[in-house]
Amino acid sequence: MSTTEANPLRQGLPRTRVPEPCAVVLFGATGDLTHRKLAPAFFQLAREGHLPAECAIVGFARRDWTDDKFREEMKLSLDEFAGAGVDAFWPQFAPRLAFTSGTFDDATAYENLKTKLDEIDKSHGTRGNRLFYLAVAPEFFGTILEGLGKAGLIYSPWQAGPWSRVVIEKPFGHDLPSAQKLNGEVSKVLDERQVYRIDHYLGKETVQNILALRFGNTIFESLWDREHVESVQITMAEDVGMAGGRGAYYDTAGAIRDMVQNHMMQLLCLVAMEPPVNLSADAVRSEKVKVLQALPRWSAEDVAKNVVRGQYIAGSSQGKEVAGYLQEKGVKPESTTETYIAMKLTLENWRWAGVPFYLRTGKRLPKRATEIAIQFKNPPTRLFEFDAGEAAAGNMLVLRIQPNEGASLAFQAKVPASRRRLQEVRMDFRYGTAFASPPPEAYERLLLDVMLGDPTLFTRTDEVESAWQFVNAILDSWSSGVSPAPIPYAAGTWGPEAANSLVDREGGWRRL
Repeated sequence: MSTTEANPLRQGLPRTRVPEPCAVVLFGATGDLTHRKLAPAFFQLAREGHLPAECAIVGFARRDWTDDKFREEMKLSLDEFAGAGVDAFWPQFAPRLAFTSGTFDDATAYENLKTKLDEIDKSHGTRGNRLFYLAVAPEFFGTILEGLGKAGLIYSPWQAGPWSRVVIEKPFGHDLPSAQKLNGEVSKVLDERQVYRIDHYLGKETVQNILALRFGNTIFESLWDREHVESVQITMAEDVGMAGGRGAYYDTAGAIRDMVQNHMMQLLCLVAMEPPVNLSADAVRSEKVKVLQALPRWSAEDVAKNVVRGQYIAGSSQGKEVAGYLQEKGVKPESTTETYIAMKLTLENWRWAGVPFYLRTGKRLPKRATEIAIQFKNPPTRLFEFDAGEAAAGNMLVLRIQPNEGASLAFQAKVPASRRRLQEVRMDFRYGTAFASPPPEAYERLLLDVMLGDPTLFTRTDEVESAWQFVNAILDSWSSGVSPAPIPYAAGTWGPEAANSLVDREGGWRRL
């Protein structure tokens, strides 16, 4: 069966195809990502029959744990994060787990890992196939890859026999030069076909269904251009502050690196891309790259005009008084890191020329919500009556990524008993009620894709660097002092008032 048949852009998790046997090595196995996301994802995949019995998971970290200790810790994580029914399947899952200790810069540790994997090949039948997941800080990526290469744990993709693949977590670089340097380090050890740069947002069902909605329905795709679309708003709002002690990390990243360069650019690509020739990985990713290459080439003055950044101060969130960003644990008292960013941009291509795209994301906003709103143009003439103060409104298609995943279409209908008065009504679709089973978690889908060898939902080298090229212009403007410093906004509000001026022509930001 081909990779195309297993492509999740067309269906849910493949029910008829199971990956080849393999050994999965989790670098950073004692970290938060493994406990909260990776271990539950592998457990669910195994429980639902999506993993072969000949699949083993090896933890790699500095702690001097035994196999039994690793299993004990994973059981605690599953009890907390994997939902009900863990105990019933645990006896079948636990023997798959093993552990080896070492530091990332110790050559002996990689030799020990190789010995461990050889043993697992014999005991579990993993056939030499290797999946390495780098759930570690970015500064360790190059060191780990070098260690794997020197130990002979990375196979050539050109040779027949077992395969080796590497999953790399975000952030992939801190700016364009660091991303290019990291890509150089990766290419020394790996072929591009072996690299899976993961952005968990692409594993969300509603994100993938953006393409299904567009290219599976002619009523939408035929209107998806500058002739019919007035504007597009992409919002990623969070109501939390620096939860879980993220202050120290976030203070080095800010909203632009934490959300814009990866998640928001991915949503922009899926909304704006041209139809691919097919749904193969390269065809889809090539069209996404074209969107990123069509982003404007901003000067420092352009950034000052089209980008607003903010930083939350003390306020009220969910009915509780909360501290400002500078009072959060791990944040420098003099920090100028942005916790909010809004921007207006246009794509320099044929389909979207002149159509404004509005992007905003922030911490400590009134609610948690991610959505894409496509505002279609107003009717050319006013034939019907409206209430005082109202005007004819164009149709709007809203794609809700979270929460309440789904989509809604707003259109005008005649009010009963009136002569010609119209009122907006909505057709609403919710994934939770439309389908019998809940969608899989993002990490489940993405991990399965790696094991199946399908890179469609992972970012390619040119995709990463094209996104950074756009973001770097903003960072350079900020560092030069041409752009204003972050504007304070009270926690629990929708950000700085200055952001509203970006969308005055379209009547302001959409109310969520």
